[in-house]
Amino acid sequence: MRLSVCLLLVSLALSCYQANALVCPALASEITGFLFLSDNLLKLQVAKFIPPPEALAAKLQVKHCTDQIPLSDRLTLKKPCK
Repeated sequence: MRLSVCLLLVSLALSCYQANALVCPALASEITGFLFLSDNLLKLQVAKFIPPPEALAAKLQVKHCTDQIPLSDRLTLKKPCK
């Protein structure tokens, strides 16, 4: 049983190695907004998803933590990979 799972994973890895590495523009916008927008603008951006208040509060709590990351490091995160 274990061998069949390993063989399946290896065959999937070999057949699917050429994945599309382009990021969806909507996802890129969400990530950029999370890293750089103020709390009020982020609330407006997230409002289109109609999140429960607890989820919004949790996202803002994480955002307050990521706001402690130096701006230069956040700009590095925003740069596309080559």
